Amino acid sequence: MKNRIKEFIGLTVILLLFTACNPFKPQIRPSPAGELPETFSLYSKEAEPLGRWWEEFNDPELTGLIEEALADNLTLKEAWSRLNQARTVAVQVGAALYPDLTGTGGAFYERRRSDNGFSKTESNDDYSLGLISSYELDLWGRIRSDREAALLDVTAAREEVNTAAMTLASEVARRWISIVSQGMQKRLLEHQLQVNRTYLELIELRFRMSMVSALDVYQQKQIVEDIRAEIPLVEAEEQVLRHELALLLGKSPQTELNIGRVGLPEPAEIPATGLPADLLSSRPDLRRAGMRLQAAEWQVAAARANRLPAISLTAGAQYGRGDMDVLFDNWLLSLAGNLTAPIFDGNRRAAEVDRRQAIVDENLSAYRQAVLTAIKEVENALVNESKQREHIRGLERVEVAARKALEEAGVRYRNGLTDYLPVLTQLLAVQRLERDLIRQRANLFNARVSLYRALGGTWTESLTP
Repeated sequence: MKNRIKEFIGLTVILLLFTACNPFKPQIRPSPAGELPETFSLYSKEAEPLGRWWEEFNDPELTGLIEEALADNLTLKEAWSRLNQARTVAVQVGAALYPDLTGTGGAFYERRRSDNGFSKTESNDDYSLGLISSYELDLWGRIRSDREAALLDVTAAREEVNTAAMTLASEVARRWISIVSQGMQKRLLEHQLQVNRTYLELIELRFRMSMVSALDVYQQKQIVEDIRAEIPLVEAEEQVLRHELALLLGKSPQTELNIGRVGLPEPAEIPATGLPADLLSSRPDLRRAGMRLQAAEWQVAAARANRLPAISLTAGAQYGRGDMDVLFDNWLLSLAGNLTAPIFDGNRRAAEVDRRQAIVDENLSAYRQAVLTAIKEVENALVNESKQREHIRGLERVEVAARKALEEAGVRYRNGLTDYLPVLTQLLAVQRLERDLIRQRANLFNARVSLYRALGGTWTESLTP
């Protein structure tokens, strides 16, 4: 018996050494991202990885809101929970690499009583304890391939957290700047309302002096009412934005947010963007797509290994009540090995290999699509910010010209050289330009946020749940 056990253990050691090989290990593919452009169209000089980009605006209010969102946002907490799920799945999959050990126990009790002229009672009891272990030899690397795929899923889940955090920071910044700009719009409308009321008082005075017609009065009243009607819409938009921001912070929409900034921050010069290839390491969504691709390749390896024979070992040890006095000398041992090999399965395992390979092809296309989309987002952000700056400079020149035209129209009107229509036209133009400039400056800020979001960064790696 002992010799057979030694032979079995020796064979097991040899098989365990053999399992160190993995004939279906995925091969390293050259450049899965495909061909990339060498540079971006604009500002493609060498750049360092982006840190906490919102700190460049030097606004404690914005910094506090983003940090609060990163700590309390519920969608981000969902991503953290999915990461924990992936980790536990990896532990479960990797457990198959080690033998399992199960304890068994049993008890038996019997009592008999007979009565054939006299009473007699008989009792019998017994119990047993044992251990059972089983282990599958990973001859072809199937279990290790499954574990590698699960570990890559864990890394991909962490990159999903990083992606969610980057998106969250940009969305908080967008809501904040929109709230600030809506507050500016409201104050500007109130100022314009006061200016138009002053114009109306002057025109009414001239009307009472029979210097102008009633049409001039009605036209100016129309402007006053138009401005008055715009204010509630701006207030409603600001309140909706506050609700959205509160939700991003993980709070009830009715929560009062202390946002006291009265002006828009001015973005610095467009930062260096680096090269398109840098996005492969700086964008967490691209890193996640790459991990998904690698995990799919390991799953193909597991499916291929599953088509080959498998060897499983079982061992057991048991003793009963009568063995207690010789517990360490009288174990009842059993060792067994089973070989299973698929003979006919209706092509099920081969079809699984094909399915897994199709998933690899799908993930490869998705990865390349994600890379191209990332490059497009950077290009779009660069073009939008560059052209937005040109547009704002143009609007500022138009505003200067419109104010001069309004001043000249006012002089001609007061001197009786023209009617009120030229003044009305230029007044509307100036006030429209004032409101439009606020919107366009907010758009400039949003373009910068889009650029930071598109470039990615490494600041999310320090995040903890």
